[in-house]
Amino acid sequence: MKLYYSPGACSLSPHIALREAGLPFELVKKELHSKTLEDGSDFRAINPKGYVPVLAFDDGQLLTEGPAIVQYIADRVPDKKLAPPADTMERYRLQEWLNYITSELHKTFSPLFNKKASEDWKAAARELLDRRIDFVAKALEGHDYLMGDTFTVADCYLFTVLNWGSWVKIDLSRWPNVAEYMKRIAARPTVQEALKAEGLLK
Repeated sequence: MKLYYSPGACSLSPHIALREAGLPFELVKKELHSKTLEDGSDFRAINPKGYVPVLAFDDGQLLTEGPAIVQYIADRVPDKKLAPPADTMERYRLQEWLNYITSELHKTFSPLFNKKASEDWKAAARELLDRRIDFVAKALEGHDYLMGDTFTVADCYLFTVLNWGSWVKIDLSRWPNVAEYMKRIAARPTVQEALKAEGLLK
């Protein structure tokens, strides 16, 4: 398998998941603010959507969209418990979290990275993020991870997205249990490996 990624982008989530799963894979870097790969080729020839992550299989098939990719990874190694079994309420709870992260957190960060976004738009996004992180903080009360005591692919994604806070000056220390959660995830060996591989840690 190949994982097409950009350093620190949402592709960090399946990157962490692959390392947690212990599956063999190759990293292929897409330049963060362009549509080209390191070799200069057009990334849109791989994914016409123009963005990462993309998981490419040896038979030529491609899988896009982070929440789909991380569930695929988790289902390859059920003994690792990166996702609850299919057709259980717990699995639907995992999907509930993945949808919340992708639609309510991930997309709300987008204006803060958009040079064309107005200051009013950015201020509105920050206000929304505050409320949405409030919800995460409440859900994490008394739990180490989003799904309780078990690390899952939802944590890979939440860590990736909330990690952007340091790039856009959102101080997570306002939510002490969220800040502790981020430290807990960052300390995992697989997360350290992924961050180093992407050049985000020395």
